[in-house]
Amino acid sequence: MPRWLKITLGVIAGLVVLLLLNAVVVSNATKDAEVRDDGARLVDTSNGTLQVLDQGNPQGTPIVLVHCYTCSLNWWDDLAPPLERDHRVIRVDLLGHGGSDKPGGGYSMEDQARAVAEALAKLGIVGATVVGHSLGGTVVTALAEQSPQLAARVVIIDQAPDSSFEDESFSQRLSRAPLIGQAEARLAQVAPKSLVRDQYEDAFAPEYDISSGFGNPDQPVDDLRAMTYTAYKDSFDEENAFSDQSALDARLAAAGVPTMVIFGAEDQLYDAEEAIARYRQNVPGVQARLIPGAGHSPNVERPNAVAPLVLSWAAPPPGEPSGKKPAKKRGKGTQGKNEQP
Repeated sequence: MPRWLKITLGVIAGLVVLLLLNAVVVSNATKDAEVRDDGARLVDTSNGTLQVLDQGNPQGTPIVLVHCYTCSLNWWDDLAPPLERDHRVIRVDLLGHGGSDKPGGGYSMEDQARAVAEALAKLGIVGATVVGHSLGGTVVTALAEQSPQLAARVVIIDQAPDSSFEDESFSQRLSRAPLIGQAEARLAQVAPKSLVRDQYEDAFAPEYDISSGFGNPDQPVDDLRAMTYTAYKDSFDEENAFSDQSALDARLAAAGVPTMVIFGAEDQLYDAEEAIARYRQNVPGVQARLIPGAGHSPNVERPNAVAPLVLSWAAPPPGEPSGKKPAKKRGKGTQGKNEQP
């Protein structure tokens, strides 16, 4: 065998060994919960410890905010303040995200919802308006199924009924492929922040300046780097498994919980109008709103447009007239196609 071929095969064999070792190390990594944000606290549950931020009017009716995939409770930083004037606002880091535990398993939507429910129960929360962005929308749907006494009203932000609405790119699929995915996870920890931030472009409207949406311009990068590879892969897989087993619109209809859905008109991950049409067709009494000028994350891009919608759907503060309450059963979608705030 020629010397050059021996060297080449030796190099290839070495690379394969390194990839295998990296895959083992990265796939088995776990992280304990820690307080990452001022004012937050850690709450133990049977599925893991969650970082929770409890702010606003302690006498107000509760609003619970659950973030998106590879995100954290900081994705609500600009939306939370107007809600906190009259409401008790609880933000939660899901398992595998932010300051919460990153265990070696247990990322099903049912497990996530149970962890959130236990944490909220320890805080004395009942009859909450639960708001979920993207992955968070799937979790709050599971929460409404498990604990309707806790999740009295639901707001879904930019989460389609099932994975058939998503056109995943090749690079996204590659990020969860064996060996390659673990290698990418390792690179994400050391790559220039600008390259990591670029991976979030589809989560916003085209040409949106991602850094402008956060007090910390590197927030998306920090949130991705806080995750383990297992949390990254399993959260995605479990979310799709949950909605593919039974779509969110069917689950919400069966739960009978008053539901509002909000989409950015320029969502690059889902066809917003098609997703809204599906909810209107199948969820009795659903209210639907389209936010112009926003992409997949209107809670970050246009919080001043989203906050009034959430407030209109939430139970009013104690002592205030209830006004128009959402009904559980009012027939199927009577709203116009392009309702906007």
